[in-house]
Amino acid sequence: MPQRSPDTEAPPAGSPMLHRLAAEKATGSLMRERGTLYLSGGQVIHAESPDTPGLDVLLTAGGALSPEQWSEALTEAGPNQRVGRFLVERGHFPEGALELCHLGALYDAAFFALGRSGGPARFRYGVAHWMGAIRPVPVEAVQRESSRRRELLHEIWPEDTTDTQPLVRTRLVPDTVLPRRQRAVLDLVDGVRTAADISRALGRPAFHTLVDIRRLAAGGLVTTAGRPPRPVGVPTRLPETSAGPDTALLRRIKNALEAL
Repeated sequence: MPQRSPDTEAPPAGSPMLHRLAAEKATGSLMRERGTLYLSGGQVIHAESPDTPGLDVLLTAGGALSPEQWSEALTEAGPNQRVGRFLVERGHFPEGALELCHLGALYDAAFFALGRSGGPARFRYGVAHWMGAIRPVPVEAVQRESSRRRELLHEIWPEDTTDTQPLVRTRLVPDTVLPRRQRAVLDLVDGVRTAADISRALGRPAFHTLVDIRRLAAGGLVTTAGRPPRPVGVPTRLPETSAGPDTALLRRIKNALEAL
């Protein structure tokens, strides 16, 4: 394994403003540099980020929902903020499966929205999201999960440049057969795509793509453009670190979708 600097610490995730909004039970949208959180009564009901595939991609990529069904839901129920209820009432998606998928997408986008920001946050009171409330999540739970994910990524590989910059393959060859998920990610590394691009191409949650990319970076197989590769001879085998509750959540989502 490559050497890690003892002075490198995982950056904290969180937003003091978000805590204040939760305390006042605010409704509206909190816009930050890398994403937006939508609140209702002080709880998070939706999250979006340009770094993550949208819920439409996650629902349609695997065929659980057709693009036509998604378009119909947006047209018919979007203006009334009832897209989620529309999908359930029309029989397009079981309610439990939709809740699990939406929760996964919410945590995925919130992780980026609550990350390091180079600009001020803004809150617009009264703004509603077209998806509507499916299962509101307490602010504390969102902040806690974002911090847990950040710590996990830091444990795998402490350098976060691979999260946002174009990725390139090194000349190292893995000394073991890569897991299928990591191989799918590695196959899309072309010197142009970023982690977000790969997530959208695969139709996978962005955080799980980051986990695979950081493991590949820790193994010396992937780096960012312009960065020198690790010295040859460093072992590339990596333990399959558990992703904690995330793994269990994805398993439940997969089982729910397979039951459709």
